[in-house]
Amino acid sequence: MGKNLGAYGEGIGKKYLLEKGYVILHSNYRTKLGELDIIAQKDNIIAFVEVKTRRNSSFGLPREAVDYRKQLTLTKIAQLYIQQKKPGNVDFRFDVIEVRWIDDKYEINHIENAF
Repeated sequence: MGKNLGAYGEGIGKKYLLEKGYVILHSNYRTKLGELDIIAQKDNIIAFVEVKTRRNSSFGLPREAVDYRKQLTLTKIAQLYIQQKKPGNVDFRFDVIEVRWIDDKYEINHIENAF
C-alpha cells in the first residue's frame, strides 16, 4: 500500500493546491537524481512541493521524512528543472505538504518555505 498511499496523497496535495489558486506545472518530475512530486506556480512563485502521506505517526510526522539528505536531493533536482525550463522572472521555494490519515478522514498541513 505504500506506493499507492503516496500516490493518493499526491493527488490530495494537487487538489489542495488547485483549490488554493496554484497552477500545476508538473507532477512527478523525474530526473536521474530523483523526483519532485509537484511543481506548482502561484503568481510569480514556483513551489517545488514534496508530499508526504502517513496513516499514523509511528515513524514520526510526515514532514520529518524530508531530512537534510532529501532536501539536498530536491534542491539539485530543482536546479536541473530551472536550467532546463528557464522559467523567467519568478521566485522559487520548497514546500512540504503533509497528508495524515485519521480514521476515515485526512488532514492537510501545507508548510511553505519548508527549507
